[in-house]
Amino acid sequence: MSMWTKHHKKRKLGRFVMPLITVAFLSYFGYHSIHGDFGLIATEEFERQRGERQAELDQLTERRKALELQVSLLSDGSMEKDILDEKARYELNVSRADEIVIFNSYFD
Repeated sequence: MSMWTKHHKKRKLGRFVMPLITVAFLSYFGYHSIHGDFGLIATEEFERQRGERQAELDQLTERRKALELQVSLLSDGSMEKDILDEKARYELNVSRADEIVIFNSYFD
């Protein structure tokens, strides 16, 4: 009984397959680590937006504190007549002819 064996020639292309797959794999993930949705560029943009929104939050917090102070002056049960008069004049932009008007950011 004779035995059949197959002999394969070693291909020159065969030794480049694994390095090509490795390069393709590293290129794909390398690109997405920089340009992807969670990559370095997206992270920088997120940090920029976070800084802008933090500044906006700080500004709104200061505005809220000013409004809370204004409300406390108007609603503590002992609303002063001059505070009510001052607020009404400011909102309606009204003054008497003999008055000097000085604007500040008290009611803003």
